[in-house]
Amino acid sequence: MDLPLAPSPPPHPSVILCRDAATGEVIGEAPVMDRAAIVAAVRRARAAQLAWARVGFEERRGVLREILRDTLEHQEELAQWACRDSGKTMVDAAMGEIFPVCEKLRYTIAHGEAALRRSPRRSGILMHKSAAVEYAPLGVIGVISPWNFPFHNLLCPLIPALFAGNAVVTKVSELASASSLRYLARLRAILRRRGHDPELLQVITGYGEAGQALIGAGVDKIFFTGSPQNGRRVMATAAETMTPVVLELGGKDPMIVCDDAAIEQAADAAMLGVFTACGQMCVGAERIYVFDGIYEEFIDRVRSRIVALRQGPPLHGEFDVGAMTMPRQIEIIQALVDDAVARGARLLAGGRRSKALGGNYYEPTLLVDVDHSMRITQEEHFGPVMVVIRVSSEDEALRLANDCPYGLGSSVFTRDRRRAERLTRGIVAGMTVVNDYGLAYMMQDLPFGGVKVSGVGRINGPEGLRACCNEKAVVRDRLPIRRGISVYPVRDATLPLLSETIRAIYSEGPVAKARAAVRALRSLIELARS
Repeated sequence: MDLPLAPSPPPHPSVILCRDAATGEVIGEAPVMDRAAIVAAVRRARAAQLAWARVGFEERRGVLREILRDTLEHQEELAQWACRDSGKTMVDAAMGEIFPVCEKLRYTIAHGEAALRRSPRRSGILMHKSAAVEYAPLGVIGVISPWNFPFHNLLCPLIPALFAGNAVVTKVSELASASSLRYLARLRAILRRRGHDPELLQVITGYGEAGQALIGAGVDKIFFTGSPQNGRRVMATAAETMTPVVLELGGKDPMIVCDDAAIEQAADAAMLGVFTACGQMCVGAERIYVFDGIYEEFIDRVRSRIVALRQGPPLHGEFDVGAMTMPRQIEIIQALVDDAVARGARLLAGGRRSKALGGNYYEPTLLVDVDHSMRITQEEHFGPVMVVIRVSSEDEALRLANDCPYGLGSSVFTRDRRRAERLTRGIVAGMTVVNDYGLAYMMQDLPFGGVKVSGVGRINGPEGLRACCNEKAVVRDRLPIRRGISVYPVRDATLPLLSETIRAIYSEGPVAKARAAVRALRSLIELARS
């Protein structure tokens, strides 16, 4: 996602005025926390984590079950606050905020313990020992979250981290502060009701400096979602204290629509992939490659739908598309659209800030005849713009799909299973979905993450749970052997014994192994006599 730690107004106010993204109405305030306050929050979280780490999986599941019940009971209220902070519609909030949080809770409750249970490993030639990997909590997980999905971005990193036995300190975007503080209050109330220290969960409010301060405040790992530019800064700051990081740095996802695709299905997916949350998604379908044979038909299908979309303030009527969250993002989108049109792209719908609505609204846009000389094929536009590119073959589609610095998600539409396999293998990305859009994230058993500048590490699935742990190798006795062969001090037979033992184990063929074993036995006898 091109989700910067938004620039701070100079000089900083002492509080953040939180505004409804769609109307500009002030809906609350949040403190601008300084470094001392952030360090203190991490310390409180660490103190609370000591007791939480000793809590068994059954009680951790109990906490998650109560969070799930609370989410289901209050989903309309939770979604409304996400809409106020982000500008999205209630339908977008239901799909992108409530649904994935509930699914992550369900998955973790059902399968989290299995992912974090002690994992036996082979002990190799050391048959008298048993080996295993154990998953111990790291301590305090730091999260720096963006503004586009306030409820989702707070809860989804928190769920696996909490279940793995950690405390969580989240620096939320200043643009998501109003909702995040309300969500925190609900989560802390649940912890209190179950007898746990509410300081286990912390929310940091402030500007970009607050995120940087959190990295150096003593957390044990950082999960960051944002732009590649800010991801590099996070990694550089974390390197100073050797704090490990997981970076989700956005995407420029390709969608390949082959000439044998079900066009109606592909058009439905394209609309969903482009206009959900006003296009402000890391896995948005930002480049749609359509084969020659169906190019014009596909454009006709999506054009009629795009011009019919209703746009407006999401809590003041029934609309298909809401507002942008960041005013600056509209300027970025406009520059990319203008560059494409100047280089020969055709604008068939939208292409400008909404004059009728004013505020943070960019019209649903259809841009066709795009090619890779245009910036919009390389830079994340993160808005309600459908970009359609004509291709003539599988090879061209793959070449162009991979001609981009990002590599997060992707999708392929074809009725030919073999063609789907060829294209899936050829796309360089962290995820590929065949004949649908975005489902990989909803399948919580799958790892989520990208390659190239799209990031480092994975969330979701067993990999995401284990990313919140110290994967600790543990060796125990299988047989109570109390005395072995003493290597020190070195004697004349020590090196021959070791050399012949290595040959006896690793030589090819039974004869070579047997001869080496005899020589090793002689050295062992000599060593015992010395």
